[in-house]
Amino acid sequence: MNLIKQGKYFITLLLLQICNLSCNFNSQVGQEFEIHIDGSSTAYPITEAVAEEYRHQFPNVRITIGISGSGGGFKKFVRSETDILMSSREITSSERQSMLLEGKEFLALPIARDAIAIIVHPENRWVDSLSAAELNLIWGASSQDEVTLWSDIRPNWPAKEIHLFGPGTASGTYDNFVKNICPESGTRGDYTASEDDNILVQGIARDKYSLGFFGLPYYIENKNILKVVPIDFGQGAHVASAENILNQSYEPLTRKIYIYITKEKARRKDIFQFTNFFITSSKKLSQEVGYVPLSENLYTQALQDFKSFTEER
Repeated sequence: MNLIKQGKYFITLLLLQICNLSCNFNSQVGQEFEIHIDGSSTAYPITEAVAEEYRHQFPNVRITIGISGSGGGFKKFVRSETDILMSSREITSSERQSMLLEGKEFLALPIARDAIAIIVHPENRWVDSLSAAELNLIWGASSQDEVTLWSDIRPNWPAKEIHLFGPGTASGTYDNFVKNICPESGTRGDYTASEDDNILVQGIARDKYSLGFFGLPYYIENKNILKVVPIDFGQGAHVASAENILNQSYEPLTRKIYIYITKEKARRKDIFQFTNFFITSSKKLSQEVGYVPLSENLYTQALQDFKSFTEER
């Protein structure tokens, strides 16, 4: 065999070996790579976007995403029923204690910024803004059975019953809303609650006299059938928007979105790879689905923290 033919032979053999390695890798991923994610419906849009992008590279990967709310997702997370927790708030002290009692080390990774949008039906012509005090009057626990009509908020508004929609008590969005709008009493209980924001979207879109709240991406995705309400926190009325998150005029109804992972899960090669992809993809994908990306420094820090967290010590 001459040198040219011999060279072609070895190149062909090398290409076949690379192909076999690639096929074996994809086959292993398809058989072994199964990731379970649960938690905040607010964090669902970016998580689904990341998972979809990841499936393009690894089409046999199975990634399941549940929506139990930040609190509900944490309960599954601490029992190791899920691999990654989505959360629209920081972990609570009691949740932290539960993790310590289980002997689980965990890491919070911020992935984007979001705002809680206050929403009404698009045919609602009377509400042009609400103050934080009026939101408290509408949603506070003491208003149940007392504030039931729109005219109870402002006398010139319709004497029609307000129909309220919002996240359930296991939701991080609910926790954020209570903390900043009705911290003393919590919310009233006579509202339509769901951990699935899509259900809230549909409820408000069908009811002219409705009012509700949920994460900004769900408004952006459905703004043709919803109306966002400007909120006045004392410095003029502003709507939930990417611009107002950045300029901080919509404080305090803004927050970071997180994913949480335990050291045990993070050291699994498949989950490690997916989590790295999640962090590096979040800047681009968060914008596409309606969040505000974090700074480049924060994403770099998240990658460094994740690497340190998974190193053997």
